[in-house]
Amino acid sequence: MPVYQALYRKWRPKTFSDVVGQEHITSTLRRQVAEGRLSHAYLFTGTRGTGKTTCAKILAKAVNCENPQNGDPCNACPSCLGIESGAFLDVTELDAASNNGVDNVRTLRDEAVYSPAQVKKRVYIIDEVHMLTREAFNALLKILEEPPEHLMFVLATTELHKVPATILSRCQRFSFRRILPRDIEARLHTVAQAEGIDLKPDGAELLARLSDGALRDALSLLDQCAAVGGSVGAQEVLDTLGLAGNVQTAQLLGFILRRDVKAALLLLHQLYAGGKDVAAVLGELSTLARDLLISSTAPEGGAALLSGGYDDKTIRTLQKIAPNARLVQICTVLQETGAALPFSINRRTDAELCILRLCDEELSGDLTALAARIARVEEQMAAGAAYRADLARQSTPEPEMKSPAVSAPEPEAADDVPPPWEDADAPAEERTPAFEEPVQTQSAEEPAAAEPKPAPQPEAAPPAAEAQAAGTAGDGEIFARLLESYKNRLPMHLRAFIGMAKGQLDADGLLTVYCGNEQVKHMLDVPDVAKALSEVTAQAAGRDVTTRFVLGEPEGEKHDKMQDLLQIGNKFGNFKTI
Repeated sequence: MPVYQALYRKWRPKTFSDVVGQEHITSTLRRQVAEGRLSHAYLFTGTRGTGKTTCAKILAKAVNCENPQNGDPCNACPSCLGIESGAFLDVTELDAASNNGVDNVRTLRDEAVYSPAQVKKRVYIIDEVHMLTREAFNALLKILEEPPEHLMFVLATTELHKVPATILSRCQRFSFRRILPRDIEARLHTVAQAEGIDLKPDGAELLARLSDGALRDALSLLDQCAAVGGSVGAQEVLDTLGLAGNVQTAQLLGFILRRDVKAALLLLHQLYAGGKDVAAVLGELSTLARDLLISSTAPEGGAALLSGGYDDKTIRTLQKIAPNARLVQICTVLQETGAALPFSINRRTDAELCILRLCDEELSGDLTALAARIARVEEQMAAGAAYRADLARQSTPEPEMKSPAVSAPEPEAADDVPPPWEDADAPAEERTPAFEEPVQTQSAEEPAAAEPKPAPQPEAAPPAAEAQAAGTAGDGEIFARLLESYKNRLPMHLRAFIGMAKGQLDADGLLTVYCGNEQVKHMLDVPDVAKALSEVTAQAAGRDVTTRFVLGEPEGEKHDKMQDLLQIGNKFGNFKTI
């Protein structure tokens, strides 16, 4: 009975044209072999499973092939067959991880001076060359600088930064990229068809994402899934590789996004009691949060960047309750906690504290948590404003053909303006409207027995009435009423500065913004801010508005801020006027 050979070994490329996803390297190497312009030392760098050692072996066969074909080895001559089987000692593959001492390199250097016995060039392939010691690199340096004509070195490494600059300067460097998921999918289908494996398209797509750009990993995963038998689809891949447990991770993140502290801690306890390492739990949470953030910010081209451990339904479900600011805060806290876990005296306690900080942003003092809290307040305010506008449209009566005379309401006192959060949090029946409804009076010519008009609803007026109320309320009042709308149009770092300013709108449509100091004026006096303020004010006032910024306070304004604080305190029952 023949011995089974792993798929990644059985399907290792034999020629440069078979290498997947590294055309920028294989085309150059083929041209050098075909033209005879070979270097004495090459350095292949890149992540695992991208073809570094494979290309090194192909290059060793190509330079010694008796019948090369456009730079590719023929794989039929005695030289190619001997190198492929490992029978020729002139082509040697060394593992620097286990042969990293200076004595090993000295032995190699002493043997290298001898001419090859069976092929044209003696080739040394040194894998993971960054594992050599400093003394070993120094011993290798001289022969790399002035090697014999029959000698060639091919160095491979996954950590280029650990290779000394003196070695790098003596080699031709080739950087291997991560293989694209679509290229891995195509290769998996080719291998599966040849091996008689029923590989489904969704299974190949999931395997390609899980491999993280390494074709060798993808073939190993396919080999593992095919051993179970039957078709290999996405669900079979998740079950075989043990990724079905990621459902619990998605459930835990759902509790965190809903701020359900009790359920999140109970689930963490269940995972811990079941033998799950807390570091692995936090790592899976970080991966899922990253997938959600990428799917939200790059919905079109971000699919190739996902980890592949979670199905589309889970991603879509969690996206509905996961704002981007919250996801950034979650990723930041998880990264910080994960980095500190190796030095923790109680890893479980640190994991539980991390869950608490994720569920309640007030427990985190960093800027990402503050941004998440602000985003949450803005969403609530926007939802309340949309609700009031919709209710106002439903309660506003249809205009008649002959409308009675309308008298403008008396302007509201500036001190009676409620704080913005009071309207957002109050029940629907207790909310204070942003602008009063115009009061309709009966004309002198209208009969006394006219049809009764519906009572005005205590909700926001339509835009026309809002503009009329704003115009009669005074040129300084509209700026205060539209302050939250201004903030929603400005970037995060400018919202605090617009709150420090005051404004007045004159009859000619000029909005003058008064800045209390030079810093406020410097931050606000830019075209984008002026455009945003003009558009918001014009929409509310019903006319074109231009904006200018000046330094100082509005003329004739005497505003006691202490009275505002006392008024707010009286409304919440916390303060009393003495």
